[in-house]
Amino acid sequence: MIFPLVGIVFGALYGALAARRRGGKVPDLLQWAAVWAIIMGLAGLFLSILLQRLVMA
Repeated sequence: MIFPLVGIVFGALYGALAARRRGGKVPDLLQWAAVWAIIMGLAGLFLSILLQRLVMA
């Protein structure tokens, strides 16, 4: 499904904005964006698996 991809995009945006609020430079923005993209992508993956199992059960 599309949940992991949406999680990656929104996670990257959130991470970059959070780093910018804290006064981070470009490497900080990139690192925060990458970390939050991974976190939200995994959350989206688990949500996708959960929904798939609930629908197929």
